[in-house]
Amino acid sequence: MANRNPNQKPQNDNKPKFSIIALILLVIVLTFFGNQIMRLFTSSRQEQVTYDRFLSAASGDRIQSAEIGTDQIAYTLREDVDNDRKMIYYTTRLPNVDLTGVVDTMQANGVEFTGVQAEDDTFSFLFSWVIFPILLFLIFSLIMRMVANRAGGGGGLGGIGNIGKSKAKMYMEKETGVTFRDVAGQDEAKESLVEIIDFLHNPKKYTAIGAKLPKGALLVGSPGTGKTLLAKAVAGEAHVPFFSISGSDFVEMFVGVGASRVRDLFQEASKVAPAIIFIDEIDAIGRSRDSKFGGNDEREQTLNQLLAEIDGFDSSKGVVILAATNRPEVLDKALLRAGRFDRRIVVDRPNLEGRYQTLLVHTRNIRLAEDVDLRKLAQATAGAVGADLANLVNEAALRAVRMGRQAVNQQDLLVSFETVIAGTEKKGTVLTDMEKRIVAYHEVGHALVAALRKHSQPVSKITIVPHTSGALGYTMQMPEEEKYLNSKEELLIQLQTLLGGRAAEQTVFGIQTTGAANDIQRATELARRMVTQFGMSDKVGLMALAATQSEYLDGQAYMDCAQTTAATADDEVRALLNTCYEDAKQLLRDNRSLLDEIALYLLQKETITGDELMAYVNADSHRLPASETEEAQ
Repeated sequence: MANRNPNQKPQNDNKPKFSIIALILLVIVLTFFGNQIMRLFTSSRQEQVTYDRFLSAASGDRIQSAEIGTDQIAYTLREDVDNDRKMIYYTTRLPNVDLTGVVDTMQANGVEFTGVQAEDDTFSFLFSWVIFPILLFLIFSLIMRMVANRAGGGGGLGGIGNIGKSKAKMYMEKETGVTFRDVAGQDEAKESLVEIIDFLHNPKKYTAIGAKLPKGALLVGSPGTGKTLLAKAVAGEAHVPFFSISGSDFVEMFVGVGASRVRDLFQEASKVAPAIIFIDEIDAIGRSRDSKFGGNDEREQTLNQLLAEIDGFDSSKGVVILAATNRPEVLDKALLRAGRFDRRIVVDRPNLEGRYQTLLVHTRNIRLAEDVDLRKLAQATAGAVGADLANLVNEAALRAVRMGRQAVNQQDLLVSFETVIAGTEKKGTVLTDMEKRIVAYHEVGHALVAALRKHSQPVSKITIVPHTSGALGYTMQMPEEEKYLNSKEELLIQLQTLLGGRAAEQTVFGIQTTGAANDIQRATELARRMVTQFGMSDKVGLMALAATQSEYLDGQAYMDCAQTTAATADDEVRALLNTCYEDAKQLLRDNRSLLDEIALYLLQKETITGDELMAYVNADSHRLPASETEEAQ
């Protein structure tokens, strides 16, 4: 099987097609421009004249010879023949004009003249309306076939050239270059796929007991979690041909092309079975069908053909279908039923250990300094997917090169992480003294509320240096451990921390600025989820008012309740935000001297660490009674 290459084509396959096209083009050129071409190779010149000049030459005995046709009169002059000039004059014959007198005059003068028979228009009609369109169609078909052959090769399906040929990219055996060693942080997903690999290696072990291989497995997860990488790793581990195609490659402007490509894809896979077919972004063709606007469009025909092909092949032959999507909620129910895509494998965001293993994979070929602590970096990157971590490591390597170092150190990795969050520093932005003071108090307000409240995430960094993300400063919190549940108390403290910046502005300066826009947006979103999804409102109670759509994309929620209930939820959200805002202001008023000292220190250094912040907070002169610092709202 390793020596077979189904994509290889004979070298001279296209020569006959080029000859046919050249011949057809030559016929068309000679048909339309034959007269003009012949004139270029003849020594005679032609000139069109008016009808009265012909009459004048005929009456003046100047004509040497003439040809009189039904539509045109051509003649030569005696003076041109005497001077060895070969000039032919022609004019259009006027309809319903009797030339008997002119002919008698030329006959009397000894002019050689003859008549020209009228042309038959039948051939012109046939050429214009039958032969010429057929020639154009043949040329177009051959060109389309050549283009399709260059893009995908092989025989033609779909009617016009090779346009119905499958566009699947085929990797033979180990050509994917990816194994499970290159995939980290997805141990559960890999375990679900190991059985498929074992079946492809040892099918008799399963068929002996009567078991059947699952026909398909659907990989579901957020963008960047490694769905495509997992599919390639399966092919690399199984050492079987791997057909990779995107769902959008099936969709074309020509009706029936998508269905033709589906048929061709499964036929090619069956020839080299055992094999794996991978359809990326299957939601492009697998959306739910409806009858609102009819059900006979190209996408639905392609989906119907895909369903028929999955049902039609025998799984014992070893053809496995893998598909990936981040929008499983829009897929057609018939596609997801048992017997088609039997398994749904969730490729989730990696946990702490998964991020650490992923960083080990991406730093495998990176020269690291001795101070690099990948576990600390994995702890700081909660919620990041594999693609984010790969980008982070690459940015750190680029920074090390810019700084003239031979290895990536911990600072490179942390700065790259901050760059992903807030962008690069805007060194050209100059703030006024008043703006710098407002930004400093704003950021210290966030940090101080987080530091003085129990159950909050520790602050790791505070800066008032503007960044390209639009932030004039930011406060970074780094969780100490991976958490999957949050209590209402912890969420209230998050709200107070988010609103601590606006609370500091109001407490110190008595003003409100636009710097709190993003804080208010995030706080509002969190408070709305508490009320409408988490059941943490006494007035609304244990009632879900919102549902999440596109869980693996933006995760936006839409309200699913009466308008009066939605208005009640809005009142609850507003009351919750106002309560947390007042609590944050009260906490900062009680610790005003501490707020001023830390803000002054931040203005001097522009960037301080969480340890420097806690050195102020833990000082005996500023420590609050435990009953106040640990008070939970």
